[in-house]
Amino acid sequence: MMNVRSNDMLYHDDSKLFRKMSAMLAKADIQINGNRPWDIQVYSPKVLSKTAVLGNLGLGEAYMRGQWDVEQLDEFFNRVLQAGLDKEVGSARMWLQDMRSRFLNLQTVRRAWHVGEAHYDLGNDFYAAMLDPRMTYTCGYWKDTDDLATAQEAKLDMICRKLDLKPGMKVLDIGCGWGSFMGYAAEHYGVICEGVTISKEQVVWAKERYKDLPLNFLLQDYRETYGQYDRIVSVGMFEHVGRKNLRTFMEVAERCLADHGMMLLHTIGKNEAHTAPDPWVDKYIFPNGDLPALTQVSQAAEGLLVLEDLHNFGSDYDKTLMAWHANFEAAWPQFSDKLGHEFYRMWRYYLLSCAGAFRARDIQLWQFVYSKRGVLGGYRRPM
Repeated sequence: MMNVRSNDMLYHDDSKLFRKMSAMLAKADIQINGNRPWDIQVYSPKVLSKTAVLGNLGLGEAYMRGQWDVEQLDEFFNRVLQAGLDKEVGSARMWLQDMRSRFLNLQTVRRAWHVGEAHYDLGNDFYAAMLDPRMTYTCGYWKDTDDLATAQEAKLDMICRKLDLKPGMKVLDIGCGWGSFMGYAAEHYGVICEGVTISKEQVVWAKERYKDLPLNFLLQDYRETYGQYDRIVSVGMFEHVGRKNLRTFMEVAERCLADHGMMLLHTIGKNEAHTAPDPWVDKYIFPNGDLPALTQVSQAAEGLLVLEDLHNFGSDYDKTLMAWHANFEAAWPQFSDKLGHEFYRMWRYYLLSCAGAFRARDIQLWQFVYSKRGVLGGYRRPM
């Protein structure tokens, strides 16, 4: 266990940098080695220099290695992002990340499988311990509940109602995960579903869980999907499509959707279009992920689909992530030997930094409803 270093020791290592970082953090009411739950405890002066040069990549890697800590990591990030401190550090690294995203297609058919192998195939037992019983790895809807499983079923039911599902409809789920939507929709609305995913582990789990329902799970890239469907749903997959492929995604949806069909697109989004993916998240959590901005989604669908409804409930992702973190902490002893302490700190940083980002409204959660030809008489969102 490392001991907290005094500010005097950090000051003498690099007095100019210490003063600069202290002044910057003060804008968010955060102190170095303070005594409040959101104050950062720094064990190595390298943390300050790494953060100044590399931004969140340096900060995150230093956290993984135990070079700093904070009691309430989620609140630390809430304050940092509300104060806009992420824009004051790591500019060179973010420039490089931005250039990669602008000029390279990081989500080609070949590269798209990487995130499945690196993230979603960690192990079904691991995700079962963290998620709700349906294995729903997307934002819940917490309007009338404080329970994770109830919030997830409320979200699934809201999707079904927004799409006006009827028995016998044929539904395509692009990025179906462990099949939570497909299973719920088949059980409660009598539809027939086909889902595509790039995770082998998800297909294995879902086929066994829902073997008695009219569901078909395919291990394939969304670009290889054809056929005609009354409804399309995509929940939490659009973040992996990438800015170079957003139009292609909408073209796939348009060709697969029946003339009077509708699609619900559920995605995390960012507030500004011309910003780079976070380099720490890209390296350690979601390789080649790229959050879309509202204008990018709109332009991708232009001339292909009609926007009927847009719903933002991003603050609910804060509650979802905090619930996942509580489950992760409770279950960690059964995974600690296999995954190790650095993975524990990495995963904790992922869940809690993201919770802080949603709390600060730095990132959003949108549900779009599109139609193929426009809903005659107008679309009405169900209450």
